[in-house]
Amino acid sequence: MNDQQKRNGIFNKVWQACDTFRGVIDPAQYKDYILTMLFVKYLSDIHKSKAAEFEKKYKGDKVRIQRALDRERFIIPSIEIRDNKGKVEDTFPGLFDSLYERRSRSNIGELINILLEHIEDANKTKLHNVFRNIDFNSEANLGQTRQRNTRLKNLLEDLVALDLRPEAVEHMDIIGDVYEYLIARFAATAGKKAGEFYTPAEVSETLARLVSPKPGDRICDPACGSGSLLIRTAQKVESADFSLYGQEMNGSTWALCKMNMFLHKVDSAHIEWEDTIRHPQFVEDDALMKFDVVIANPPFSLDKWGQEIAAGDRYGRFYRGIPPKSKGDWAFISHMLATAVEGKGRVGVVVPHGVLFRGGQEGKIRETVIRENLLDAVIGLPANLFYGTSIPAALIIFDKSRKPNAKGKVFFIDAGREFEQNTNQNKLRTQDIDRIVDTFQKRKTIDKYSYLANYAEIEENAFNLNIPRYVDTFEEEEEIDIAAVKQEIEQIEAELAETRKEMNKYLEELGF
Repeated sequence: MNDQQKRNGIFNKVWQACDTFRGVIDPAQYKDYILTMLFVKYLSDIHKSKAAEFEKKYKGDKVRIQRALDRERFIIPSIEIRDNKGKVEDTFPGLFDSLYERRSRSNIGELINILLEHIEDANKTKLHNVFRNIDFNSEANLGQTRQRNTRLKNLLEDLVALDLRPEAVEHMDIIGDVYEYLIARFAATAGKKAGEFYTPAEVSETLARLVSPKPGDRICDPACGSGSLLIRTAQKVESADFSLYGQEMNGSTWALCKMNMFLHKVDSAHIEWEDTIRHPQFVEDDALMKFDVVIANPPFSLDKWGQEIAAGDRYGRFYRGIPPKSKGDWAFISHMLATAVEGKGRVGVVVPHGVLFRGGQEGKIRETVIRENLLDAVIGLPANLFYGTSIPAALIIFDKSRKPNAKGKVFFIDAGREFEQNTNQNKLRTQDIDRIVDTFQKRKTIDKYSYLANYAEIEENAFNLNIPRYVDTFEEEEEIDIAAVKQEIEQIEAELAETRKEMNKYLEELGF
């Protein structure tokens, strides 16, 4: 069996495990149970592999074996279950197999919670609070005791056959791929809630290539969701010389992002759980930390984004203006620009098209950003790419290496007509992404696709960035030859008259 067959087999097994919850719990919620238990299975299989390696290396010396295991990425604790009087009822290692062996117990949900708590406590520097938002003993989410126990038993039985030991999935970053695969599948079925935790892989790929991260870069996503965009951007560095920072407001999504980073072996990623606008977490010497690359897919037109704190913002992020209370797009952009390194920082953000042309306070902010010469490019994407919304979006690229306050040019690309059309979700193909990136890098004007606009043109358009104002995609209709059409109609009518004549002849012969 080759790597791809192994990969597909694992994907299918994990997706089948979701049948335990499908139709019972909202996909945006049951993903947390599946992915948390998959994470435990991963830790357990890694531990078993290392234990076998050290058993052989140290020839059964338990002290040396345990000492070696305690130096591994994750520590697997020993768990004691005590009764009300403090008497030990059960002892077992904090492994998936321990849960599987106890899968038929009436308190299996409670046992899973206990195991997660012990794993978190044993790995506080890495997993602190990661499992706080997940409750495997929740009646509200998983049903009453009998139903809950059946579902958890089925989940353990579905996942036990997975072999995630390094020697079993050699040469494959399989667990990270499985996580990304599942997150994408959950997003496809989670409706409007999907946009809260996932950016489609093709959009992440495009944005990551456009911001062009380099070795040594500090990369930040202030609305990181499950971390897919952040991970994709890091992979473009093509070396281990980078550092990742992310902030996410939703607790369960933050936990998912933390696990996703570990599964992609980015243990050093700094992922914080808080509201980015109201409480930015990356601060140095009472000032916002600066990053070489800032990328994000913030929630589109977020209502109640934190306007109440903007006027007195201690970090001065909103000096260009305060966005409307019901549309937080420019609030996130203002934060991202404030956290990009002066003189070289690159910023890439996914936005709804309204950001490009809405007036009022947003129009004033947009004008100021353009006058500061921060805007580098605007790329229109096809409709129905994103989970939870069918509206088309755009990518905006800012570059702080541009000469301040100069009347610089802005590059526009209209990529909205090139995509693969699917039943539920459209998709950017590899050739579509390549064309966007190649055109952006070469900044070449292509008829009905791209255009390099100078400052005067943008000013003449009152700083409206609506793409059709710069990229003319109008297709002229073919000139109609009226005489030829008239002749064709006359010919059809003559043929119809002849047909009627023939039909009447046959009817007369039949006696009608």
